[in-house]
Amino acid sequence: MKNVNQALIASLLLTALATSTPAASAAQAQPKQAAVQQKLAEWQQQGTTEYSASRGAALWQQDFDGRSCRSCHGSDLKLEGKHQRTGKAIAPMAPSVNPKRLTDTAFIDKWLLRNCKWTLGRECSPQEKGDLISWLSQQ
Repeated sequence: MKNVNQALIASLLLTALATSTPAASAAQAQPKQAAVQQKLAEWQQQGTTEYSASRGAALWQQDFDGRSCRSCHGSDLKLEGKHQRTGKAIAPMAPSVNPKRLTDTAFIDKWLLRNCKWTLGRECSPQEKGDLISWLSQQ
């Protein structure tokens, strides 16, 4: 019985160690990176130039007739936002605190379309999308 308990403890320790290694962290980050890279490559096929996180940040802050990205999502992307019109809570945008962000290409497309139309009054260009996603993925 003592050997079984020791083996179980050793197994649990190895599992804990394996899931806390950089390789495990990299594996958890792959879905986000894969979705972001896929979207960036797609937009590049549409004729974009090099993406700029600083342009993405500027677009996030820019006011469009009383609306901006930060109007709902806030300036600190690690905190919960609140929809300007409905008051509905919005989960943090920063992938560093919300691991679901930027992991699904269809979700990225859906919300960029909806939010660009609501905020800018038009669809975002592929360049604007790439700049925004480049910046957001660093948060």
